Amino acid sequence: MFTLPLGDHAQLRPLEPWQAPEFLAHIDRARVSVDPWIPWATFSTDLDSATATLQRYADRLAQDAGRIYGIWLDGTLVGGVMFTRFDSASGVCEIGCWLEQAGEGKGLVTQACRMLIDWAFQERGMSRVEWWVAAGNTRSIDVARRLGMTRDGVLRQHSSYRGTRHDSEVWSVLSQEWPSPSLGDVSGSRVQAELDRLMGVFMGAFNNTGGGRPELGVIRDVFIPQGRIIANVEDEPVIYDLDAFIEPRQKMLTDGTLTEFREWEVAERTEIFGSIAHRFSEYRKSGFHHGEWFEGSGRKTTQFLRTPSGWRMSSMAWDDVPATVTE
Repeated sequence: MFTLPLGDHAQLRPLEPWQAPEFLAHIDRARVSVDPWIPWATFSTDLDSATATLQRYADRLAQDAGRIYGIWLDGTLVGGVMFTRFDSASGVCEIGCWLEQAGEGKGLVTQACRMLIDWAFQERGMSRVEWWVAAGNTRSIDVARRLGMTRDGVLRQHSSYRGTRHDSEVWSVLSQEWPSPSLGDVSGSRVQAELDRLMGVFMGAFNNTGGGRPELGVIRDVFIPQGRIIANVEDEPVIYDLDAFIEPRQKMLTDGTLTEFREWEVAERTEIFGSIAHRFSEYRKSGFHHGEWFEGSGRKTTQFLRTPSGWRMSSMAWDDVPATVTE
């Protein structure tokens, strides 16, 4: 069995029918957050049905029509990614993902999906990778954006779930749009994936949509202890150490000041120079501030260092475009 690393404590590997007990325990933990978006979770309610779910993907694998992989974090199954549809004749496939709360905010799904897309394009010669998602599934849409996909359109009331019709968004990326590292750039590709993960953890830390409780303490895990974060949105820059940055934002995101808030990267350019790296990002954000809906955007510049504990952020500065409030 192959195992691919997803950072220091996570792994991607095949998910097979014999793992049904572990899969069922995971789905039970994830059911509340996963079930609205992945209907087969509804049908994995006991050992027999969980086994049947995994067997369907084993059958698709045998037919070269689909595949499923689990994500393990510190030895515990916390989510996964899959080819829900794989058609080598047409050169088109579809990928999907799911994750329980314990795996959120670490960039695991994005990194795992990159591996699937790399394999589809580079090893199998596919032409197009699709991402189908319910219009209200903001977390999944954010992943599509981070993967550099383009939204092709919306299929109105395309699917029915529990008696309700839902719009479906279709996102895609084409083989000619996907970066293809040279043979000598394998290590650079791995560094890029790790920097993507760190940025995913940072951006995901602020998300409190759906009643979730953010824990900004994870920012300390992606920064060096001496890290600095700089707001350059007024006449004078405001420079924070990690504690000064985290504490007031943790309060705003948990005391009702900011609700249904999320922030996501929409574009990035990363340059790696040996043991240092730089990333320029464009991002968007939205939520309710004191009950008023707002949307905003901005730019970040982030510096990274390779340390004995792995890659970490050393500093970040941002400049916001003024937010718009919708009454």
